Amino acid sequence: MQLETSVDMTEPLRQALRGDMGGMFADLRSFVDRRIAELSAEVHATVQLVDYSEENLSGQLGKIHEQIASLVAIPAATTRNSGLELEAVVQATEAAANVIMEAAEEIQNWLDGGNQDPASLRVVSEKVNSIFEACSFQDVTGQRIRRAIQHLQQVETMLEGMVPGAIAPAAEKLKVSAVLHTVEEPAQAGPDLAQVEIDRLMNDF
Repeated sequence: MQLETSVDMTEPLRQALRGDMGGMFADLRSFVDRRIAELSAEVHATVQLVDYSEENLSGQLGKIHEQIASLVAIPAATTRNSGLELEAVVQATEAAANVIMEAAEEIQNWLDGGNQDPASLRVVSEKVNSIFEACSFQDVTGQRIRRAIQHLQQVETMLEGMVPGAIAPAAEKLKVSAVLHTVEEPAQAGPDLAQVEIDRLMNDF
């Protein structure tokens, strides 16, 4: 009789315990499922962010590579080498200076000799014309200097474009203009020929 009573009391206890534990396990399962879903969403967002960062970084590196490549290999059809342009300016200046110095020396020798014959006057006239022709080198050198400056400004613009966040200070663009000077002013050195003497020589013709 006592054994049957114990068995009858154990079964309700098991059912009550099963009911309580079942509710707890259901809550625990729901909590775990919710946390797994949240962690999965966070992991997915992190993966997307990493992919975007890598894609963005690759794009920026690609742009920098293109800019460097275009800077190193500037098309020769649009711009010229600044060093060659400036070297040509130096050579043209030296050649013109030599012509002017030689002509001035010949004229000075003629003045010192005191010759007034027509043949010597023609020689002097030729030397004066050669001086005027030599002075025209400024037009050519001015064009070459302008091309060199444009080339350097193009390089500067490309370098600034490689750093979009940098703000370059506003600088006035250098403008080069060729001005043709004649011998209207007296020569600065002592023995050189002045315009007044040239006019006097031309009047002697």
